[in-house]
Amino acid sequence: MQGTILNVSFQDNVGMISGDDGNRYNFDAGQWRTGTAPAAGQRVDFIPSGTTATEVYPMVAQVAASTSGEKSKIVAGLLAFFLGSLGIHKFYLGYNTAGAVMLTLYLTGFLFAFLFIGFLWLWVPMLIAFIESIIYFTKSDYDFEQTYVVGDRPWF
Repeated sequence: MQGTILNVSFQDNVGMISGDDGNRYNFDAGQWRTGTAPAAGQRVDFIPSGTTATEVYPMVAQVAASTSGEKSKIVAGLLAFFLGSLGIHKFYLGYNTAGAVMLTLYLTGFLFAFLFIGFLWLWVPMLIAFIESIIYFTKSDYDFEQTYVVGDRPWF
């Protein structure tokens, strides 16, 4: 059966799932079947046993198809690596303000490259983009979606 996590108590290691059948099911941390932590609002697949949910698995594909839109960590990482100093990866993820900041910083540095500070302005967005590309590539698909697509986190 499938459902959505309503809440999770990390102190008690328990949570509650609203099943697609309209019933609510309790689960404990021992029934969670992946290394990532469960989160409220997350879609899950589970086996109902009375009012208890067993064998609870996150549905990563459902998270990727959220209302925020489908965003690939590979595409974001490649954009950050190759075109990141222009903020293209920020625009791809929907962070237009952050993308505009990086683009403006880079173009300003490019225009004033004859000054030492212009060279600094060129390197700052390049360094930020390089670090972000590494972060994107090293995160799991689920963590990437939760952090940068669902979680609305534009920087690092």
